[in-house]
Amino acid sequence: MTVYSKQPLRPSQHVEQWRRRGLELAESERERAEHYLAVIGYYRLSAYTLPFQLGNPDHRFRPGTQFEQILDLYRFDRELRLLVLDAIERIEVAIRSQLNNHMSCAYGTHWYLDEKHFDGKYDHKKLLSDVERSCRRSSEAFVRHYRSKYTEPRLPPSWMVTEMLTYGQLSRVYDNLASFKDQKAIARSLGTTAELLRSWAHAISYLRNLCAHHMRLWNRVLANAPKTPKHPGSNWIRWPIRLDDPGIEAQKRLYPALAVIEYLLQAVNPSSTWHLRFKELMDRYPGVSRTHMGMPMDWDSDPFWRLTREQAGARHD
Repeated sequence: MTVYSKQPLRPSQHVEQWRRRGLELAESERERAEHYLAVIGYYRLSAYTLPFQLGNPDHRFRPGTQFEQILDLYRFDRELRLLVLDAIERIEVAIRSQLNNHMSCAYGTHWYLDEKHFDGKYDHKKLLSDVERSCRRSSEAFVRHYRSKYTEPRLPPSWMVTEMLTYGQLSRVYDNLASFKDQKAIARSLGTTAELLRSWAHAISYLRNLCAHHMRLWNRVLANAPKTPKHPGSNWIRWPIRLDDPGIEAQKRLYPALAVIEYLLQAVNPSSTWHLRFKELMDRYPGVSRTHMGMPMDWDSDPFWRLTREQAGARHD
């Protein structure tokens, strides 16, 4: 272990440092580069320089590397986050609705108050505590109305609660339902299995947090990668994924998670054009490494990205 000794540098100093390391940057572009470093931050932007470096300890740039290439990669990742977040919003709303619809119709308006509906290892008391805290802090009109009009039950019905829970809390609720039949019914409404939906819900929660905190998606090894169907066929991306770089494990990269998003979007809205917007984004940035996203070079010829819900038929039965 050593003592951290690096000193902070101003944007102008970072620009000069990059130039010494071989980045091609004309004097006329210097002010613009300093501006982007000032508003984005050196540390955040430096993550996008890695594919342009030679890989030596001096962080030398590959010959011919220009600042615009780094900025393009940053722009691509930003647009990708916004696109992913847009899709996750629709999926999240659907999961909230399907969980509430099934459990409320099966067990009543306040089913979540009864711990028998949850796995024994689940902290049911914490759930109720979280709901109560959310109710106290909420400025939503529906919460104020319930609390002013009703005395029992003390907490509001399921359809209000599922709107207040964070998506992470909601995914844990689904994961810890006591009855596998309930999990299976909810998953079936989204065209998949309980095992896959448990995994996918957590993976989507992880991606949502990355996007919400403006973290990098491109070239990320996912800490919470989604499971793959046991018998992937024409209703899933070509499997296994074969990449040009054998050192990259596709399963833990972004591409399978994007397939999960597209799959669930087709279940929520069979006329969704999200996959077309994703393809358009990739087409606008041909220089972005697909391999670092876990994508095969011919990914866009995969029938999966062209299927509608009707064409795919019943998936993952």
